[in-house]
Amino acid sequence: MSEATRGHKASEEHVQAMWVDFKSTASERAREGLILHYSPLVKFVAGRVGVGLPRSVEQSDLISYGIFGLIDAIDKFDLERGFKFETYAINRVKGAILDELRALDWVPRSVRARAREIERSLQELEHKLQRTPSEEELSAKMEMPLSQLQDTLGEISSLGLVALDELLGRDSDSSSVGDVLPDPRGLSPEAAFQVEETKRVVADSINRLPDRERLVVTLYYYEGLTLAEIGEVLGVTESRVCQIHTKAVMSLRNRMAVTN
Repeated sequence: MSEATRGHKASEEHVQAMWVDFKSTASERAREGLILHYSPLVKFVAGRVGVGLPRSVEQSDLISYGIFGLIDAIDKFDLERGFKFETYAINRVKGAILDELRALDWVPRSVRARAREIERSLQELEHKLQRTPSEEELSAKMEMPLSQLQDTLGEISSLGLVALDELLGRDSDSSSVGDVLPDPRGLSPEAAFQVEETKRVVADSINRLPDRERLVVTLYYYEGLTLAEIGEVLGVTESRVCQIHTKAVMSLRNRMAVTN
């Protein structure tokens, strides 16, 4: 075993020991150690959430909001359920940041109204065409020049912060998706079918996106690339990737809403 491998294993054992200590004794020292260990997650999430936000929103503020989500995740995480903490914490951190941003009401009403208008038009076209409409088709439907539609998508890109799991109708005090998942050791046949069906619907919805939108979604959510990095892959600007991403998320949310 290499020195690096031994060091990684020792680190994992140390973190596990802190978890056991904290959950069994509520040790403040163990709690602080866990917060310190997982704090890079907050910076990662804040960086992704910050894409498309106005410059007036400071990255340091997003990190501060996210820390509260991390603390909440550590306090409420159940070691016995078998979920990976990082996945659980990312949802909590993101939720805490979004809740605070909503409280600040930083998105103008006019932007929200345009977002709703685009989503309605997307939904109507998808129902009519039985596929995701192109930007050209969407601009024609809305009687809006293509360049203006693209500018509008860029302007409302920050609304892409709304997570698909919010279709559950949760508020800031209720559970995240991870909380409402049943114990994997106790899945009934009906619950197992529902989980698999949800996975199938999501995969099918993504596969039905136009090629470029599907690629952006895959690179962003599955490969973890930033919008700037995706822009380099596609040979377009970061703002153009932002527009593509926004339209893709709107389409996916429409389809998931109909499915649910």
